[in-house]
Order: sequence, then C-alpha cells, then structure tokens
Amino acid sequence: MLQFERFSLANGLRVLVHIDKATPMAAVNVLYDVGTRDEEPERTGFAHLFEHLMFGGSVNIPQYDEPLQMAGGENNAYTTNDITNYYIQLPLQNMETAFWLESDRMLSLAFGEKSLETQRKVVSEEFKEHYLNKPYGDAWHLMRALAYKKHPYQWMTIGKNLQQIEEAQLEDVKAFFFKHYRPQNAVLCVAGNVSTEQVKQLAEKWFGDIPAGEKYVRNIGQEPKQEGPRMETVYADVPLDALYKAWHIGGRMSEAYYASDLITEIAGNGFASRLYQRLVKEEQLFSNISCYHTGSIDPGLLVVEGKVREGRTIEEADEAVEKEMQKLADLGVRDEELQKAKNKIEAMIVFEDMNLLSRANNLAFYELLGDANLVNQEWDRYKAVTTASLQKTAQDILRKENCSTLYYKKKSETAAL
Repeated sequence: MLQFERFSLANGLRVLVHIDKATPMAAVNVLYDVGTRDEEPERTGFAHLFEHLMFGGSVNIPQYDEPLQMAGGENNAYTTNDITNYYIQLPLQNMETAFWLESDRMLSLAFGEKSLETQRKVVSEEFKEHYLNKPYGDAWHLMRALAYKKHPYQWMTIGKNLQQIEEAQLEDVKAFFFKHYRPQNAVLCVAGNVSTEQVKQLAEKWFGDIPAGEKYVRNIGQEPKQEGPRMETVYADVPLDALYKAWHIGGRMSEAYYASDLITEIAGNGFASRLYQRLVKEEQLFSNISCYHTGSIDPGLLVVEGKVREGRTIEEADEAVEKEMQKLADLGVRDEELQKAKNKIEAMIVFEDMNLLSRANNLAFYELLGDANLVNQEWDRYKAVTTASLQKTAQDILRKENCSTLYYKKKSETAAL
C-alpha cells in the first residue's frame, strides 16, 4: 500500500507527499489536468505543443535543462488525450532546484515568437516523421475520426493536421497556457526521503505566490452511443495490408474498464494470447496481431490491430477476428485464463511500485481522478472481476454495431481496379 499525505495551497495547488526513506533520490512530479480533450477543434495539438514549449525557458530561467543537469537531475514529460505530466528525479539534497524550475514555468513561460517558431518546427517535423512519412502513420488519425464523431478524442495528441500547428499564434498559445497551466489545475507529488513539513515549506516558498487563475470547468460533449458498424478503406504505399478494429468501452472509473483491460490481456497481449495462437500460429492469417485499449479517462476504445500475412486477404482476416471476439463474448473465458491475466496485471502493478518516479506519477494521476488513495484500490478492482462479469462486459462491447473497422491496404491492390 502506498502511503502519502496531502495538503493544498491557498491558490488551489494540490500537493502529495510520499515518504521513502530507502532512497537517496527525490522525485518531483507536476501533473496538469489538461490534454487533447481540452482543445478546440480548430486549434488542436496545443497540449502537445506545450510539452515542448515548457522546456523552452520560463520568465526567470532562460535555460531549463542546464541548472537541472548541474544538480545531477534528469527530467521528461508526456502528453495524452487527458493529461500533461512533467517529472524530475534528482539527488535529495538538490530537491529545491526542482521546485524552483517547476514553479517558474508554472508562473509563466518566456513567451516569444522565436521560442514558438522553434517548437512549432520541432512539432511539425515530428508530425511529418511519425504520421505523414511513416508507413501506417496516419492509421490512428483515421481510426479516431471514424470511431468518435463528437468527443475530442476524435483527434490525435499531435493534432488534427499539420496546418493547425504551423498556424498557431502567440496570443492563442498564451491564452491556452493561462487557462490550463494554473495551480488549481495541477497536482504536485513529491516522493523520497522527505518530510511533509519540508515539502510544505518548499511548496509555499516556490508555488504559494503564483496566481490561482480562473477555475477551468470542463464541458465536453459526450460521445453518442454508436448505433451501427462503421467502415473505411484506404490505400497506401505499405508492405502489408493492416486491419484495425475498435469497440467503445467504459471510462477509466467504470467497473467495465477493469474487465475490458483483462479482455485485452486474454485476447491479444503476447504470444500466448488467443488471437496470436489462433490467427498467427494456427491459421497463419496475420504476421502479428495485438489487442489493447486506449486507457482514456472518458470512454475509450478496445482495439485489435494486425498486419495481414502475404497471400491472405484482409477480408478473411477480418472475418476471423470477428469470429474469435464473438466466441469470447458468447462463451466467456476459463477460470485459469482469467487468473493468468490477473497475475500479469498484479506483477505489473508490483513492478511499477518499485520505481520512485512511477509512484509519484501514479499518486498524482489518481488524485486527479478524485482521490490518490484509489491507487491502493486498483488491484482490488481487478480481483473483483469474475468470469461472469467479464463475459457480460464482452457481450456489451463486442457488438458489430459498436465497432469501427479500418482496412489499410497496400496500393498494389488498386492496380486491378
């Protein structure tokens, strides 16, 4: 069980303290409650752009990395559809450096045309490299737009298109920052051989004077229930046909989320999974196949994707996937299959808890979900899933009318058209 203490500053910043006396390091994690779902349809990719801008210098510190490196620290960040997370690990005696750095960029970035132009170029190149010029790179742009018609999950973290990133203006960027990157929209978690009193003093010293800003109230239209199967076919210069199928599932806090996660383990995570054994090894329809979910806070997607083996058709591959998933819904899973999947998840939870940064990140994330103590209830929620409840979840989600399918075909097939 992860132990922690919490307090809040007058400006609304929530602070968590996790004490680990066995480590000489300190982890400082700042989680902002902003992601792709908080963007406007005509200004997408801003949350991810800020992940880059936050390292471009703040109002009092022109170079972020230099003082951190001098303090023996390392840092990184990531953006998802739901959150933006920044984290630092450094020797305990230099922990205050992390407070100084993180508080200054929360206070204000050093907004300038030069910094924006530099990071715009970086993100634009990332867009081209990973999504435009890479085989299958635009598959998830297509899949999200196919599966979501109202919710902002319909676009990728990188943004809807390159043009919106290239046309991002300084005033738009500033407005996005002061709307979302405020103390009351953030969770600070400090982990290491620290005391709560020590963290309180440092939090007040470095974060206490930052203006709270206006409270951001999220108002996102919920995705309507999908009433019929959706289908799209594209042709591209790729080596093999690829199949993508996605079913809508419950949100992160729903009971069905845990059953859905276990379904992905059983159906398509690893060489021993049902889909791999049946469709790769036995029927040799796919060269590889996987099943996973998007892990979104709002209702997400359970996904099957695979590359179709040369000489087999994508249509027969699709039919075989639907048959296997329908079998899972109709017949459920065996007790030993469910227990094996639970064992893998338990091992993953234990492994994550061994890492100081992971603990700090997880505590901050669950606090954002409503209560950091939820991290200690996670395994119990997996244990509560039975073969019966898993089958019911499978029957609820693995319906044809709840499915979106993308055929990603190699261009050579068009020659006969």
